[in-house]
Amino acid sequence: MKTLSREEVREVDRRAIEVFGVPGVVLMENAGAGAARLLAAVGITGPVVIACGKGNNGGDGFVIARHLDLAGHSVQLLLACQPEEVRGDAAVNLQIARRAGLPLACLAGREQADWEAALAGADWIVDALLGTGASGAPTGTVAVAIKAINAVRERSGARVLAVDLPSGLDCDTGQAAGACVEADLTATFVAPKRGFAAAGAAAHTGRVEVIGIGAPRAAISE
Repeated sequence: MKTLSREEVREVDRRAIEVFGVPGVVLMENAGAGAARLLAAVGITGPVVIACGKGNNGGDGFVIARHLDLAGHSVQLLLACQPEEVRGDAAVNLQIARRAGLPLACLAGREQADWEAALAGADWIVDALLGTGASGAPTGTVAVAIKAINAVRERSGARVLAVDLPSGLDCDTGQAAGACVEADLTATFVAPKRGFAAAGAAAHTGRVEVIGIGAPRAAISE
């Protein structure tokens, strides 16, 4: 299967939205719903805690939470930013999650111990912090959240699902410049990312499953 670079990911999204007229919020809905189905198929035996950033990756996390809640699973959303920092399609899905009464806690600026306490007891931790557009070492609360996710995974055996790619892993190089999520499973969208083939990347991605988001085939092939 063809791999996608950071720029190619952006171009697929742009063409799907601007050329073919697929609303971005529809692509996000398809991505999150597909990731939720994957998680359910693998097996959920306890609470799912979803760590969300302010970008579209976080928006995918809000969709995942809604679909898992609809399926009867216990979910908890953790925000690594202030709610007002969430924009665009991600803000649409954050608003839906809030109106739906999904449990949500803002941990922006909090210490690693606070994150670890919020993640404790999870069967699955969903990493929806950073997407393919991120580069360089994660900073601030996102870096703290990544370290907490890895610590809880190692200590408790909680499984980790990365949304599109593990936060902290460079989409193109497959290298980690700083803190990087260690996932058991990565639900990547449209196609594997170029960096996944790099030496050492698999230690962060775990098993990779490709999820379609409804982008027309022509938008991808072109």
